Parts: sequence; C-alpha cells; structure tokens
Amino acid sequence: MIIGMDELARYMVEIHHFPVLSSQEEFQLAVLNYERHDLQAAHRLVSSYLRYVVKIAKQYAGYGMRLMDLVQEGSLGLMRAVSKFNPYMGFRLATYAIWWIRVAIQDFILHSWSLVKIGTTAMQRKLFFNLRRNKLSIEQMNYDEACILGQKLGAKTQEIINMDVRLTNRDNSLSCCNVNNGEEFQNLIPDIRNNQEAELLNSEARHLRRQVAAQAMRALNARERTIISWRILRDSPLTLKEISGKLGVSRERIRQLENRAMEKMRQTICSASSLSHYSE
Repeated sequence: MIIGMDELARYMVEIHHFPVLSSQEEFQLAVLNYERHDLQAAHRLVSSYLRYVVKIAKQYAGYGMRLMDLVQEGSLGLMRAVSKFNPYMGFRLATYAIWWIRVAIQDFILHSWSLVKIGTTAMQRKLFFNLRRNKLSIEQMNYDEACILGQKLGAKTQEIINMDVRLTNRDNSLSCCNVNNGEEFQNLIPDIRNNQEAELLNSEARHLRRQVAAQAMRALNARERTIISWRILRDSPLTLKEISGKLGVSRERIRQLENRAMEKMRQTICSASSLSHYSE
C-alpha cells in the first residue's frame, strides 16, 4: 500500500532545509570525505542529494511498496555511493550516485516481492522491472506478445513467460481464506505424518528389533561376534580375505563361521518371535 502524501510532504519540507551544493562546494566536500573520511563532509553530501533520492523512489511507486520505505532504501544506496565516490574521476556525484540509489531500491523491491528470490541473474532483474512497464499496454500476455517482448528486451520467450507468471502470482498467506469454501489455506494442507498411535507402534517395534538383535548377538561366541560385526554391521564390510588375514585362518573357515553364526542368530530370533506370539 502506498502511503498518502502527508508523510512524504513532511519529509520533503525537512530535506529542503539542506541546500543544494554548487559543483565547487561538492568537489571540496568530496575531497575531504575521500582523503580524510570527514564525516561532516559526508553528511553534507548525503543531505544535499536526499531530494534526488525521493525523485528516483517515485519512479518505483507502482510496485505496491510504501514510498517512504523506498526512500529509506534509496538513502542507504546514496550513503554507499558517497562513501565510495572518487571526486578526481571528473564527474558529479549525481552521475555516480544514481546507480547505487537505483540498485538499493530495486534490491528492496525484489526481496519484498516474493519469499522466493526472483532476481538471481542480471537478466531476471532486467525482466522484472522492464516487463512490468511493458505489460501496462498489454491486456493479456500470450505467446506472441512474449515473443515480441523477448526480441525487444533481448530475452528468450520462455524467460518472458516465466517472469510474467512470477509477476502475476504474488505470495499469499496461509492464513488467508479460500474463496470457494471460506477455509484457511493452512487447514487444507494434508498432514502426511503418521498419527501418534502409529508413531508409538513403530517406536515399540524398533525397540523390540534392537532387543532381539542384541539377544541374537549374545548367543554367539567372541569369534563369531567379531566376524558378524566385520561382515554385516560395519558401514564398509570387510571381505573374507581381509578377515582371514586378521584372524589367521582360511577364507573358507571364515565363511563357515559366518554361516554358523547367522544360523544361530536366525534360531534365536525365531525363538524370540515364538515367545512373543505365545505371550500375546
């Protein structure tokens, strides 16, 4: 929502108390700021160009942002320009500052327009601000219009179409009501998580499996537990050859011990399952 003129009028009255600097005055102040980092000189430079910030901010008033917010962001861009301005380059501060003011305002609009970042590339930034101005003379965007605008702006037709969709469809709050049934959008989002009963059953099942696995491991002797740990429980299991080298026995013997250990574990697990069913 763009604010009324009262707030802006009061601000304009305040900034008009700061005089417009002549080119000689501006150069002298810029030299002090550039060479000595004189804060008073920087303040006078910024103050003299605040009316210039308002003029540029008004050019972006059609994007639904508060005008004073745009002025504030533009003022930050002006201060950035003053801090980096080199008076010995041979041009006025206005020529240099206009770029920083516009970038600051454009960044604010892009970041405020959508929760999803829009201006990730120079072309997307260009499309965002140029497409909206060009669309004012177009009733409805279609493929032919997108082709024409693409040629005019130096962009691909699909890029024009994609940016048009992002300009047209603004973010909506989940607390807003659906026009069809009056329900809040957040109430219409399905909950794909398990209910509490299912989560409790799954937790108990995982706990039971860990208990059975621990019981099965206890049924093995020390060597068998070592082999199962190296062959099954490791993130990177060892080969029969590696284990045979560590234990000093043949690969065939390791295979036999592994099979015997697996059979012991299977019998223990089956026995535990039978007892569980019996208790039920």
